[in-house]
Amino acid sequence: MSDSPAAPRDPATAVDLLAAPTPAAVPASAVPASPVSPSPVPTSPVLDLSEPAGDEEDLTALMAAFRLFQTHHARTLARESAARGLNGTDTRLVFFLEAAVGGATPKQAGEYLALSTGATTSLIDRLERHGHIERGPNPADRRSVLLHLTPSGAAVAQQIRAVWSAAVREVVAPADRALLTEQFTDFGEALDRHSRAASVRTRPGVASAT
Repeated sequence: MSDSPAAPRDPATAVDLLAAPTPAAVPASAVPASPVSPSPVPTSPVLDLSEPAGDEEDLTALMAAFRLFQTHHARTLARESAARGLNGTDTRLVFFLEAAVGGATPKQAGEYLALSTGATTSLIDRLERHGHIERGPNPADRRSVLLHLTPSGAAVAQQIRAVWSAAVREVVAPADRALLTEQFTDFGEALDRHSRAASVRTRPGVASAT
């Protein structure tokens, strides 16, 4: 976040500062005719890039707090994962499968984690060796499999989730949890929507609207 830009200068003032002093009056007959008309004084467009009035300070503080929350979240995930011989991506897949009723396919897991097919396969093999997940038949597609947590994987999810649950209980009153859940959901969806729109605007060959 950057400080607000200085208030834009009034265009009329800008022109006055650039214009030449007004010469003394001269009889019209003494002024030779000129075939070239004087060029207008160039001016720059005035852009208002400031945040809405009264909004910037609160928004800056909120964004700073959110970034700090992300830092604590990432550090905690890495620490809790490492304590169990895992990395953050391993643990994210464990949580994904815990929430996937009936299991999930490797393709669904890869899409959720934004991993390539090869990286997804390596991840699944690693967690299977740890004994945290298992492959099973997919009734909907014999060419595919469904991934499920084993009792060991379910225990990992429960142990790590307990750290976050304790933090939530400490700072969020039960009466506020439903609202916070809704706000987290809405914020995530809005963030994804604005990010996709920004990606389209900055794509080569796509002109931004003005």
